[in-house]
Amino acid sequence: LDCDQDTLLIQAVPLGPVCHTGTATCWGEDAGNDFSFLHQLEQIIGSRKNADPSSSYVASLFSKGINKIAQKVGEEAVEVVIEAMDNNKQLFLEESADLLFHYLMLLHAKETSLDEVVQLLASRQK
Repeated sequence: LDCDQDTLLIQAVPLGPVCHTGTATCWGEDAGNDFSFLHQLEQIIGSRKNADPSSSYVASLFSKGINKIAQKVGEEAVEVVIEAMDNNKQLFLEESADLLFHYLMLLHAKETSLDEVVQLLASRQK
């Protein structure tokens, strides 16, 4: 409460975006490590899941089933490991992005989200 008790200030660390638009804040300010784009990417994956497989990579992979999605995550993980042993940072970053993208697809296929993974990681810090 402030001095005349008409304002309550609450400081919190959110586990995801706090604005209904998916952004970290409602005021358009930089919130530091704002990963709201990952939430937007999760939404895009969900919206493309049932699209025409001939026009959407996401839909084509989902049409092949969860085993194919999981296999793709494994392939991308191996590619990250290979690039980690070389000195080409750009290729390492590209393969890391591919891995994260396919992991988000796998999370969606398993009817879960990145937020649930982050919450579990946070609970392990206690």
